[in-house]
Amino acid sequence: MPAEIRPSQALRLWHDVTFDLVRDDQPDLSSRQMAVLLTVYLEPPPHTVRGLAAKLGVTKPVITRALDTMGRLGLVSRRRDEADRRNVLVQRTLAGALAVEQLGDAIVARHRELPL
Repeated sequence: MPAEIRPSQALRLWHDVTFDLVRDDQPDLSSRQMAVLLTVYLEPPPHTVRGLAAKLGVTKPVITRALDTMGRLGLVSRRRDEADRRNVLVQRTLAGALAVEQLGDAIVARHRELPL
């Protein structure tokens, strides 16, 4: 059963984790980039630019810009779908998997620190 937290605790958790992300030595991701990253890593593949755009309710160029940045950071990679050359597949990377795992660990650690 999931742990119940109050809205004030949820906001404190978001605040504290966001501060941790700003303070670490990793590049900052926008909310949109974070949403793309978490979608790619938490939902089963395949992921396409078109599918991510539809899921997030934005245009394909918006996703492409987010993926450009995330690709330069090594968090995701892209390749053309051999079965349908119109599609661009978004793939996980080791660096991205580690970043998402570290984020999860940070959230759990901060959650443990929440006052009752």
